[in-house]
Amino acid sequence: MGKIALLFAMILMPALSMAMTPEPVQQPAPVNKELKKQLLGTPVYIQIFKEERTLELYGKIGNEYRLLDTYRICNFSGGLGPKRRQGDFKSPEGFYSVKLNQLKPDSRFYRAINIGFPNQYDRDQGYSGNYLMIHGDCKSIGCYAMTNAYMDEIFTYVNAALRNGQQEVNIGIYPFRMTDSNMARHRYSTYASFWRELQPGYAYFAKYHQPPTVSVTSGKYVMNSSPVLTNPDAASKSFLALSKAE
Repeated sequence: MGKIALLFAMILMPALSMAMTPEPVQQPAPVNKELKKQLLGTPVYIQIFKEERTLELYGKIGNEYRLLDTYRICNFSGGLGPKRRQGDFKSPEGFYSVKLNQLKPDSRFYRAINIGFPNQYDRDQGYSGNYLMIHGDCKSIGCYAMTNAYMDEIFTYVNAALRNGQQEVNIGIYPFRMTDSNMARHRYSTYASFWRELQPGYAYFAKYHQPPTVSVTSGKYVMNSSPVLTNPDAASKSFLALSKAE
C-alpha cells in the first residue's frame, strides 16, 4: 500500500503544482526610455496585480495606452481578496480613480496616492476603511507600498497627467492576472464571485488597450462593452502639451 500511495503522489504532485501556479502571461515590452520621457503629461492608467506583486503604469498614445514601465510592489498586506472593514489589514481590490486632491507629496511614507477607498461599490457592500494608498517607504498596513525611487516616478507621471488636464486617473486592482486559467485555479475561493465581476475589466483593457469605463449597478460592477475612440491626431499630440506649456 505504501508503494501505491507513493506512486499516486508522484503522479498527482506535478498536476497539483501546475494548478497552484499562476499562468505565465506574455506582457508587452515597455516603450523606450526616450519616448517614456516625452510622455510625461499624457493621460495615464494603472493596473495592480497582487499575486504577481506588480504595478503597471500605462501612458496614452493615440487611442491606446502603452506600457511605460512595470514596478515591483515592495509590500502589501492581507493576502488576496477585497478589503471589507477598517482594521482587517487588507489591501483593496476593484476599480478606483484618483483626482489631484488625492495626491500627497509630503506623506509620512515619502509620497502617496490615495486610491479613493471606499468607492461606490465598497459603500454599497457596507465596507469601511480610509486612507488606503499607493505610497513609498516599503511599509504596508492595507496599502500598496513601493520603494521611494519607484514611488517618485509613479507619482511624477500621475501628477503631471492630472495637472495637464486628465480629470482622474483610473486604477484597476486585481488579485492576479485574470486569465481563464487563473480564474479556474481560484474557482473555489470565497471571493470567486467578486473576482468574476472584476474579470471583464481586465479583459477589456487587454483587448482594447483602453481603461474600462466602470459603473456600479445594484451593488455590482458593470463594464462598458466597446471602446470609446477619440480623435487620433489630437490624442497622439496631447502628450507634448505639458512640455510645450513649460
